[in-house]
Amino acid sequence: MNNIANQLAAVLRERRGIIADEASRRVPERHMERLKTVSQRIDSLVAQLPESTHPQLAHFLQKASYDKALAFLEATESTIRQSAAR
Repeated sequence: MNNIANQLAAVLRERRGIIADEASRRVPERHMERLKTVSQRIDSLVAQLPESTHPQLAHFLQKASYDKALAFLEATESTIRQSAAR
């Protein structure tokens, strides 16, 4: 994966962690601020993706299907590692 895709996968994982953080949700204003910040980072990285981005990944990102986008990126990364090991 390229650097932007790696960064995007990391930020999507971070978003997932924020959503799962029960302690964070106990302070709703702070929790929403954290989600807003991570969403802005996602938007920034998505804007930097090349036009040649896989259409399925682009679709997931456009529809804010971030878990699906992360799964796609992780599957792509796994495929690349397996190919490199051969």
